[in-house]
Amino acid sequence: MTSAGTSLSRSPAHVWSRARGILLALALLIIAGLTLALLRTGEAYGRLDPRSADRNGSRAVAELLKAREVSVRIATTLDEVTAAAGPDTTVLVTAPNLLSARQQTALRSMADTSGGRTVLLAPDSFSLDVLVPGVTAGQPATVATAQPGCDLPEARRAGAVSLGGERYETATSVSADRCYHRGGLPTLIRVENPADGDTVLLGAADLLLNAHLADEGNASLALQLLGSRSHLVWYLPSLADPSADDPDGGQRVEGEADFLGLIPSGWLWGTLQLALAAVLAAIWRARRLGPLVPERLPVAIRASETTEGRARLYFRADARDRAAAVLRSAARLRLAPLVGVPSREAHSPDALLPALSSRRIADSGDLRDLLFGPAPTGDAELVLLADRLDALEREVRTS
Repeated sequence: MTSAGTSLSRSPAHVWSRARGILLALALLIIAGLTLALLRTGEAYGRLDPRSADRNGSRAVAELLKAREVSVRIATTLDEVTAAAGPDTTVLVTAPNLLSARQQTALRSMADTSGGRTVLLAPDSFSLDVLVPGVTAGQPATVATAQPGCDLPEARRAGAVSLGGERYETATSVSADRCYHRGGLPTLIRVENPADGDTVLLGAADLLLNAHLADEGNASLALQLLGSRSHLVWYLPSLADPSADDPDGGQRVEGEADFLGLIPSGWLWGTLQLALAAVLAAIWRARRLGPLVPERLPVAIRASETTEGRARLYFRADARDRAAAVLRSAARLRLAPLVGVPSREAHSPDALLPALSSRRIADSGDLRDLLFGPAPTGDAELVLLADRLDALEREVRTS
């Protein structure tokens, strides 16, 4: 019998019914992992990286510049930028707010002496104090389509573009081209530098992204601003740059006010994978494998033993009131059907007492005090109460 039961429990159908939940969870995890991996294809580089083909990369504008015979060089250190700067070079700084004070000073000196063009993406007031004195940042605006509103040749040829972000104010002593106004303040400014070069401020980098390059005149403005010289240095500031160490303590990181700015871009996908795994694990653990099976109790306890056990507990706790309440409640439930009272009204004196009075043969004292009275004050009274309830029940049964 035991051998047959064991072989039955290990049959292929039984094993499959127990394992299919785990296999389904593993299959879903594998599918989810492959899907997320496919979605992340092309995200090996960060935002505004000219090697990235994803929607937040800038490979499209870099390829267009190369097609116009503009060489594109990626730099991650300030030494690479200053070594490549010259009158025939445009330097694009993708994150000027990530630079330390010493790096900003060196970049400003390079812009003033190189004779080339420097393009700064969304610099704020902290960066502008060093990089472009006389220009301050106002309250930012949302990115939307804006008209040139200036005489800058590049802007007039490009027409409407997607701009916004940082808005700029210039001192009266600063000679600048102010374009693409939002709320009365420009989001593109061109300031001339001493050595026949210039510095261009863009309030937002959206027009350089792959996802928005084809919108409005974004491509035209991007190619004109970045392709005016034969060489382009695409500067991606990095905290690993040795020049970022500022002995004067002036280093300032763009993400200081926003901790999430320092978290790698892949954290969202990692969180989604962990959440999906947690949900699948919860479904797997909560699933009931097979129908419920009733089991016999290992030990059968007699009702008399249970009663004696509860009685001893009441005795140790000196709970005469609780014991009396249990005795009276049980007596009322047994008496009610004998005198024609529904069980739901067994604990109602107005329903039970008149019915009992009409059935009694001998007087057993006050029924209200017996069935609904106060708790006994001693063990003798509790025993007397039990005897009287037992006598009442026998009397009603035999009447």
